[in-house]
Parts: sequence; structure tokens; C-alpha cells
Amino acid sequence: MVKKILGELHEFKLPSVLTPVCMVGEVIAEMIIPILMGRLVDLGINGADMNYIIRTGMLMIVVALFGLAAGVGGAVYGSRASTGLARNLRKKMFDNIQTFSFANIDKFSSSGLVTRLTTDVTNIQNSYQMILRMAMRAPASMIIAMIMSFVISPKLASIYLIAVICLGIIIIIIMNNATKYFREVFEKYDKLNESVQENVSAIRVVKAYVREEYENHKFKTAALNIYEMFVRAEKVVTLNGPIMTGTVYTCILLISWIGAHMIVAGELSTGAMMSLLTYCMNILMSLMMLSMIFVMITMSQASAKRIVEVMDEKTSIGNPVNPVMDVKDGSISFEHVIFSYNTDSEEPVLKDINLEIKSGETVGIIGGTGSAKSSLVNLISRLYDVNEGSVKVGGVDVRQYDLDALRNQVSVVLQKNVLFSGTIYENLRWGDKNATDEEVRRACTLACADEFIEKMPDGYDTYIEQGGTNVSGGQRQRLCIARALLKKPRILILDDSTSAVDTATDAKIRKAFAEEIPNTTKIIIAQRISSVQDCDRIIVMDDGRVDGFDTHENLIKTNTIYREVYESQVGSSGDADFDELK
Repeated sequence: MVKKILGELHEFKLPSVLTPVCMVGEVIAEMIIPILMGRLVDLGINGADMNYIIRTGMLMIVVALFGLAAGVGGAVYGSRASTGLARNLRKKMFDNIQTFSFANIDKFSSSGLVTRLTTDVTNIQNSYQMILRMAMRAPASMIIAMIMSFVISPKLASIYLIAVICLGIIIIIIMNNATKYFREVFEKYDKLNESVQENVSAIRVVKAYVREEYENHKFKTAALNIYEMFVRAEKVVTLNGPIMTGTVYTCILLISWIGAHMIVAGELSTGAMMSLLTYCMNILMSLMMLSMIFVMITMSQASAKRIVEVMDEKTSIGNPVNPVMDVKDGSISFEHVIFSYNTDSEEPVLKDINLEIKSGETVGIIGGTGSAKSSLVNLISRLYDVNEGSVKVGGVDVRQYDLDALRNQVSVVLQKNVLFSGTIYENLRWGDKNATDEEVRRACTLACADEFIEKMPDGYDTYIEQGGTNVSGGQRQRLCIARALLKKPRILILDDSTSAVDTATDAKIRKAFAEEIPNTTKIIIAQRISSVQDCDRIIVMDDGRVDGFDTHENLIKTNTIYREVYESQVGSSGDADFDELK
């Protein structure tokens, strides 16, 4: 895990090396000053030698400036190394997330991924900076101070040694108890981020249903859980403070008491006593720094594990060896397809599907909620892989295609229409980044989007807010259809993508498809029979199975489900759907 994290240092290896070097330089300067101070007292002040005092004082200033420069260098290089590591970790995770299949994305919640990219990486950044600066400084300071203390007075230095051993044992016990709380707290962050993300993205729904109080309570609960978990951890960690303070004062009292007797007996000089007291503080402060490092490491362990999980996640859908790069035509074949999102599921979502769709054919799919309509079309562009059987496009199993080549020829307008912040031109060119203005306008004409775009003050340069919040649901759907058309695909899939469009506009879009892209295979998922009745053939889905596959006229005669829904919709002005008959 540590190797994985540090493997992302790349160009920041040199600052990572220079940081501890600078910190050692700062420690050396700090260790020299107490010696100079002791000599200044013993030889300069006690010996009334002004020249010695001046020379020693000037030397102390030089050493202090050297220590200051080393400290500043350590801070600069440490910041550069830690922020660089954080940047590379985020990039590595984000790049890997872009390769994820839908199955991989389902494994990690979106709020969990946000937490890993932000909070978890920040924890690693802070920990790494502290490790670079303090993990070298604190041990070096403690060891050198201990050596210098034993050189001055082994008897008094033994007090430090006993204190360090006792404190080390206590710190280990405290950190072990705190670790379990820090591991749990970052899981709570996922819940908090999920609450914020849902609330912000659906703020209009929240206000429409006057659910602000409920959302406030949900957020407060998530925040309170984090607070309580941190309080438990901090209660354990804060034991460091009083234990350290008690140890420091105990050591000072013992050194002062024993040292005073040694000075009276002529076994120790006053300057040496001052140096020992300074080293005492250095040793114990270094130990306190080490305890802080242990806290940060403990916190970052959970974060590092979560980050490595994302970095190590391999996409469940990848390119085969020597992939097929060309999609010959838009024909589609399902051969004994069985599919489930979870391999451990008792019952599959799709059950023994067998279908043959000709290239250029317009096929409607209709069925109740949960009948697996979307699951069926998701297999065509290989957003998921089948568990058994095969799906073929252009006579070739989709698993044999290069993913980019396949998905560039299978254009999908998903059930949840998404627009990105930017102009209409920029959004539509997601379909083809090199599309000319004329091609963009032509696609909008086919999708019946040109009529409302031209009425906007800035036309095609109108800025779309994040998520397309400044356009209506029907307008958003038509923009997404236009974007899909720009890919000039062999297969176009509309997953309930005209549900927010009025029937007249829906009819115009279908007419434009029939006239302008006759060679493109078109699959239209809908709840309204009026949206699919003119299709060449219609698939009736029921509980993950194909209940019927024929023309509108034949299905009315032969398929009970289709006939009942058709009669209900015609009899109730098109308001009824499959779910009402379940």
C-alpha cells in the first residue's frame, strides 16, 4: 500500500529527499546552540571574558541563521513534495475512474469517490508533509540530544532515557486504541458527501416538496456521526498531552534537583546544567512530535487503503487482443442472453433473450417499470457484459470489438439526460468534437431542438448551466438527441428519451429519423404506445423476458399485454401505461 502511494511521486522525488536533509540541518543547528550557550555561561560570563562572549554570540547568530534557512528550505520542499503527491494521486485515481465500466462504477458510490479524491487525498498530503519534515527531524533531534546529554552527564541523561522508553510504550497503546476510530470516520464522510450531493443536485425537488427540514435533519445526523467518531478518537489521542506535560515537568524537576546537588559538589557546571535542560526539552518535544506523526499515520492508513482500492480497481470490461475496429452495419443479435448486475443474484435480470434486429430497422421497446428495457439496450454498447450467451453487432460479438470503435457506432441517449456546463455548441460537440456549425444545426433540426435554440438570446452560444438547469426537461432531451446524432452512428438508442416531449414534437422527431437516417438502426424505448407504434417491429418486455416481438398490428392481435395497454391508452387519451395494468 505504501509502495503504491509513494509510486506516484514521480517528478517530486527530489523535493522529498531535500526536505529531510534540510530538517537534519535544522536539528544540527539546534543541537549546537545549547553547547555554545553553556560555554558562553561557563567561560564567557563566569570568566568575565567579553571578547569570548561576543565571538560566541556571533557564532550563535550564524548557527541560528543556518538553522532558519534549513527550516525554511524544509518547509518549501516539504510543501512542494506533499502537494505534488496529492496532485498525482488525484490524477491517477481520476484517470482510472474514466476507464471504469458501469459495473465498476456501481461498486463505488459517487459520494465515496468524491471523498477519496478530496478528503482522503488531503489526509495523505498532510501526513506525507509531516512525515518528511518531522519523521526525520524528531528522531534526529532526540538521538543527537540524547548523545549530547550522555556526553555532558550520563547520570542525568539516564532520566531522559527512562522517560523516553515509558512514553514510547504509552504512545503505542494510545495509537492502537485510536486507530479503529479513524478507520470508521472516513466511511462516515461518504454518507455526509452523499447527503450534500443529493441535496444540491436535487435542490429544486427539495424546495418543491418543502423537504428542507428533512434534508437538514439528514445532514445534521451525518455530520453528528462524524463528530461523535472524531470525539471518541480525540479523547484517546488527547491523553498524549497531559502524559507528555507530566513527564516533561517530572524530568525538569529531577534534573534540577539532582543537577543542583551535582553543581554544589563540583561535579557539574552551571552552563552544562543549562544545556541539559535545553536538551531535555528537545528530547521530550521530539517525542511529542513523533506521537503527532503516529496520529497522522493512523488517520492516513484508512485513507491510503481507500485510495489504493480505486487505483487498483481494474475495469471489468476491456479490449480483447487484436480487437475488431470496424462495425460493418447496424444489425443486432441476442443469442440466449442471460444477465444480472450481481453475479450472486438468485434470479437474473434478463432471462434467455433471443432477438434478431436488421440493420436500418426501427424497433420499439415497451414494458412496465422494472421489465429490464434499459438493461437490454445497455448490453448493445457493452456498458455491461452478459453472464451467458452473446450480443452481436454487425455480426460480431461485442466483446470482440475495440470499445471506442463500438461505442462510437452505438449512440445512446440515456434515460437520465445530462448536459454539462458550457455553450450549446460545446455540449453538442461531445458527439463530434470536429463537427462544423452546419452539422450541429442539422442535428438540432432532426431533433427538433432548433426551434427553441433560435429563440434564445445567444442562440447556439447560449450558456448551459451545470446539469442543464436553465433549460426544460423536453429541451434537455432534444439537445441530448442532437448530440447523439452528431456521432453519425450505425445504431441509435433512445432510452425513454422523449418522455418530456409533447406528442406532436415526438412525432416530428420520429418522422425526421425515418426520412433522414434510414440506414441507422433505431431502438426507441418508451412508455407511450404512440411513440413506438410506427416502428417496424416492437419488443414487449415483461419481467426480464421478451413477451412479444412483432409489428404493432400483429401485437394487438396476438399479445395480450400489448393489446390491453393499447386499449387503455387509447381509451384514456394516452394516459395509461404498462404499470397501471400490472
